[in-house]
Amino acid sequence: MSFPSWIVVFLCPLLFSTALAESKKSAPPPPQPAAVPAPSPPVTPPADKGPAKPFDFSDVEQKAKELAAKPYARDESGMPEFLTRLDYDQYRDIRYKPEKALWRDENLPFQIQAFHRGFIFKDRVVINIVDRGSSTRLAYSPELFDFGKNQFPNPLPADLGFAGIRFHHPLRKDDIFDEIAVFLGASYFRAVGLGQLYGLSARGLAVDTGLPKAEEFPIFKEFWIEKPAKDASALTVYALLDSERVTGAYRFIIRPGLDLTMDVTSHLYFRQGIERVGIAPLTSMFYHGENTDRFLDDFRPEVHDSDGLLIGRSTGEWVWRPLNNPRQLRISVFRDEKPVGFGLMQRDRNFDHYQDLEAGYNRRPSAWVEILGDWGPGAVYLIEIPSDAEKYDNIVAFWVPDKATGEGKEYTYSYRLHFLLDEFTAPGGGKVVATRVGASAPDSPNRKFVVEFASPTLKLLSDKAAVEAEVSASAGKITNIVVQKNSENDRWRLSFDLEPEKDKDPVELRAMLKSGKDALTETWVYQWNRR
Repeated sequence: MSFPSWIVVFLCPLLFSTALAESKKSAPPPPQPAAVPAPSPPVTPPADKGPAKPFDFSDVEQKAKELAAKPYARDESGMPEFLTRLDYDQYRDIRYKPEKALWRDENLPFQIQAFHRGFIFKDRVVINIVDRGSSTRLAYSPELFDFGKNQFPNPLPADLGFAGIRFHHPLRKDDIFDEIAVFLGASYFRAVGLGQLYGLSARGLAVDTGLPKAEEFPIFKEFWIEKPAKDASALTVYALLDSERVTGAYRFIIRPGLDLTMDVTSHLYFRQGIERVGIAPLTSMFYHGENTDRFLDDFRPEVHDSDGLLIGRSTGEWVWRPLNNPRQLRISVFRDEKPVGFGLMQRDRNFDHYQDLEAGYNRRPSAWVEILGDWGPGAVYLIEIPSDAEKYDNIVAFWVPDKATGEGKEYTYSYRLHFLLDEFTAPGGGKVVATRVGASAPDSPNRKFVVEFASPTLKLLSDKAAVEAEVSASAGKITNIVVQKNSENDRWRLSFDLEPEKDKDPVELRAMLKSGKDALTETWVYQWNRR
């Protein structure tokens, strides 16, 4: 199935009891730069001279703090109705002209392009450029955009503003600027490293996600981008987040390369208490995979942007939870005091397992949240939503702190986001590389689980090595445990049967391989439900 798109589209907000309708798939390579440099887009002079000190993160923090003391006011003003009536294809036909990219004529290592307002992107997003400590606003002009086949009944307002922003940097060749990151729609953003295709998304903040009420979607309403030096290897971006019950000051230090990393600092200011606030949220898609135990009429063996949740716990244990497309909403909670990190990973890089020449699921990045500093006690939440199509992002993972929220409270969180192809691996441990589920025998209610583990250490072990499994279930009976080396691929395979108890759903399963008292692998955890 093809999803031709040069842009990231997020359909929000919606009630979370339905799949998050975020139309998104891979973007083709960015346009090639023109041979002749063109002038940069205009910049509006500042209204006044501003503060005497150079602009920095403290200015964004002050704006967020002041904003939190005021009632929430969303800015959707100034957009003509004919822009709101655009459909997806009409909207994606509006393109920023590459020759108008900011800094294109200055031989800098980064370039900026903006997104036009329209379709579902109604919020006005202000973009500022910080040059030698002075902040100036990037001026909107229709001349910056190619509107394709669109014909509008009236001229566009001169002060329409933008909907989002994207960044380019040479990854393959010095004179070809590849798209590396995009911020568009609420507080969503994506990034890619060399050889990667857009897949899962990150967000600034998740508010009341997975609760039986409307989810609140905070918005990045203003950005400040520091103009880089000619030899810069990183780009610093500041963002102001706003929502009904919380504001935030964000700093992103973007480092492109083989893998792209973002150092993120978020300072949150609460207008009101929030029942469930999600820190460092990741949003992805899982339609079906090797562990899907029901028929889906699809020629492709697997369709997903991510295939598992990885958690590095404070105890030294590493946990792998394969993702699923459940028949009903599932919420899993993994409590911890000081976790190392968590992420939604795409471990399976074998094209043969996807057979999709257009979507390129084997090239979708994993995203790992490396926690910096002490976040205090809390839990990693995994939310899996039933989905009937791959166009829906139905997987969400984030950290929920135990700290109470409320009027006047503020908290700071720092973390490093890794977008990578080579999967982040637990130090020294064998990792889960396959999970398969099926009937243990024809017409039997019992289920057979087959889990394969791999690591350099496991590969070297003789097939007669004393490797055993530790398997447990929250309900039901575990039988027929078998551990053996797979001579076809040098992996170690664990298989067992689950005899479910009547009316005991869901069943939480745990398994790992060990030799004596020594753990050889990460811990495989799985939630099975008969419905």
